[in-house]
Amino acid sequence: MKDTPLSNCERDFLLKAIEEKKRLDGRQTYDYRKIKITFGSDYGCCFVDLGKTRVMAQVSCELVAPKENRPNEGIMFFNIELSPMASPAFEQSRQSELSVKLNRQLERCLRNSKCIDTESLCVVSGEKVWQIRVDVHMLNHDGNLMDAASIAAITALCHFRRPDVAIQGEEVTVYSPEERDTIPLSIYHMPISVSFSFFQQGTYLLVDPCELEERVMDGLLMIVRTHNSKNRTRSNIDAIGI
Repeated sequence: MKDTPLSNCERDFLLKAIEEKKRLDGRQTYDYRKIKITFGSDYGCCFVDLGKTRVMAQVSCELVAPKENRPNEGIMFFNIELSPMASPAFEQSRQSELSVKLNRQLERCLRNSKCIDTESLCVVSGEKVWQIRVDVHMLNHDGNLMDAASIAAITALCHFRRPDVAIQGEEVTVYSPEERDTIPLSIYHMPISVSFSFFQQGTYLLVDPCELEERVMDGLLMIVRTHNSKNRTRSNIDAIGI
């Protein structure tokens, strides 16, 4: 990433405002920005606006061989793209530390929380399973990319429909949407990510930081909370030092 550093005056102004419990966009300390969710014309296409941060998620699928150690489970694959269109700090066709970190957190939020029934994606045990791919594109960066990406990804997964299949002997037939109705994914719960930024060694805390606030923060805490069908709650907490 190529980032333009803040001047000392800008940094001091931002930190002073945070000390006085004031934010650039007029929010209070624990106010979340307005979330807007829209859908594309295809199943599995979702746009999320978190304030001025804008993210698109697109879900696709294909039949592949399963992993050797999980022959009865489908595969979940996530890919995050940081485009220069979203921010001048992002470089074209180059994987940055931020994209690797976001991708890892998205996998922990959605795949490791087991919100998707991967066994239902098995077509022929040990031979063919569905691979569900989630591509997340950052369209505009104004902070808190992780929360926006996780909302877009889980919403797109809920909206997605995979083709129906039939098995005759060793032959697998994939039907088009015109031939048979498509099938939604089996989703157990919807993980929700909430990010908090720390300032001045943890003295001050803000929820849903904007891009400028992220540039002067000391650290970031992301909490992913899920509810399963038995009304038990589970939290996955990850702290990142900056």
